Amino acid sequence: MMLSVCTPVSPAELEARLRLHRLPDIGPKRFAKLLEAFGSASKAISAPASAWRSLGMPAACAEARRCPEVRDGASHAMRWLERSDHHLLMWDQADYPALLAQIPDPPPLLFVAGDPLILEKPQLAMVGSRRASRPGMDTAAAFSRSLAGAGFVITSGLALGIDAAAHQAALDVGGLTVGVLGTGLENFYPQRNRRLADAMIASGSAVLSEFPLDAGPTASNFPRRNRIISGLSLGVLVVEASVASGSLITARLAAEQGREVYAIPGSIHHPGARGCHQLIRDGAVLVETIEHILEALRGWQHLPLSADTAKVDHPLLILLHAAPHTSEGLADSSGWALPKVLAALTELEMDGRAVCENGRWLARTS
Repeated sequence: MMLSVCTPVSPAELEARLRLHRLPDIGPKRFAKLLEAFGSASKAISAPASAWRSLGMPAACAEARRCPEVRDGASHAMRWLERSDHHLLMWDQADYPALLAQIPDPPPLLFVAGDPLILEKPQLAMVGSRRASRPGMDTAAAFSRSLAGAGFVITSGLALGIDAAAHQAALDVGGLTVGVLGTGLENFYPQRNRRLADAMIASGSAVLSEFPLDAGPTASNFPRRNRIISGLSLGVLVVEASVASGSLITARLAAEQGREVYAIPGSIHHPGARGCHQLIRDGAVLVETIEHILEALRGWQHLPLSADTAKVDHPLLILLHAAPHTSEGLADSSGWALPKVLAALTELEMDGRAVCENGRWLARTS
């Protein structure tokens, strides 16, 4: 669904995209269809309604293009972007998260509060019940601390329960964490985690949403949000979940996106463990220690090397010694899948052999 990477958009085109994004019934596929048909959001906004109808767009979309609410919302978003810690990532731009770009329906716009560069670092999602048990919360915190300490960005949904425990534990050890909202960034939900979100932004982590800034917590938003959590991540760890938990939706989406799915087992007498047990029966990796996750990620690195390559160094370091690369550039140059590249880069960073600066990876020379 990704459009080809283009030159930076003009302010007028940016405002038009923000207007397009606010229209009713415009999801990622219709957004892409309009840009492909008209060449730009500016031309789509000014096109006659008959042209929209010929593309199969709902009448409500074309009729809403010039309504004050749509114009005012786009203008407000432009002002929101004037702050140094506010960013908008667009799916046809080079700074869009490379892993997320691979899913079937990547969000055309991502509003980010905090540091967007961490979205290119290797991420692991941690999800689970909003009404988690105390042992479940403790387990989530312990795994988050260990994974964040190992260099992974911890990604979750900033919900109550397991999500909040994972975010907070990452912060506690000086790690990085990403919160993906099911509302707009100015209509935060749940409010009880507002302070946590502010702490994440202030510490160099990030909170993001695909929804307009003022979007409220409608039920349909949260399953949509879950595909971003899994899409940004190398894998999803489910800590505690019932069989009806939204966490199982995230796990299913992760599997469909080609990501790893991990689940922590629990007591057969605890309803909150049944979702994890179901995932394990369906093929998720049973996890008891952080090593079970690290072992699975290391498995992506075992490619046969040529004799010459084996003598010289790690194949990715050969590329990095020649020139700095983005993670996506390394995937293109090496022929490796992007999740495998990110897992390898994490290992190299942990070994002190590579470092990421301003979104580009460099080989350490000492």
